[in-house]
Amino acid sequence: EHAMGQVGVGASPLSILVLLLTFAGMILGTFAAVRWVHKRPVASLFGPRALLLRDFGVAFGVFMAVSLPGIAWVLASGTLTPGVPLATWAMFVVPVLLGLLLQTGAEEIVFRGYLQQQLAARFAARWVSFVVPSILFGLLHYAPEEMGQGTWLLVGVTGFFGLLMADLTARSGSLGLAWGMHFGNNILAILLFTTGEALDGVALYRLPYSLTDPSSIAGLLVADLAGLLVVWALLRRYLRGR
Repeated sequence: EHAMGQVGVGASPLSILVLLLTFAGMILGTFAAVRWVHKRPVASLFGPRALLLRDFGVAFGVFMAVSLPGIAWVLASGTLTPGVPLATWAMFVVPVLLGLLLQTGAEEIVFRGYLQQQLAARFAARWVSFVVPSILFGLLHYAPEEMGQGTWLLVGVTGFFGLLMADLTARSGSLGLAWGMHFGNNILAILLFTTGEALDGVALYRLPYSLTDPSSIAGLLVADLAGLLVVWALLRRYLRGR
């Protein structure tokens, strides 16, 4: 039971990796539904391959470039405490990166691929295909045991993130932009910085905030939202010039 609890909250590098790999089931289930229930190719979830790969690279690059000033400021602030030892981090960084690629891909396939496409085909009102998957995406991150009073704040921010990615997906015609942006975000949140409540098993640093105290993370979340909006705006501009 203790071991399962560690996996659930990602309290060690190995438990983080196991947790990320469980998202393979989400992918396989969605593929099965698309292929055998809806009778359409699995590739239709992603968009054209060349577009998917190019958009993924662009979004990941833009996200990391926009994040660099914030990363530099946090590292220079002197408020961080060490996370896992560097040697441990180096041992797990590549497997965890691959796991994050799988995990973020699974969520994009389900929420911006399958659900958004199905709802867009079913309802004439475009907002339905944006809002419903984004609400469900936010609720996927509902974890009151770990987040306490900050749970709904985190759900709201995550849902807003989902709306931005839904817009980019609809405008671009592939999952690439949303996937690249999501991948970059989760690298920062799992491999680099954590607040210590959950998914802290492989992060290099711990931030001096607590997700269980909304007042302590309000400023952090505002900065996070501002950064996401900048990335979204830059990617919208990229789409206009593509």
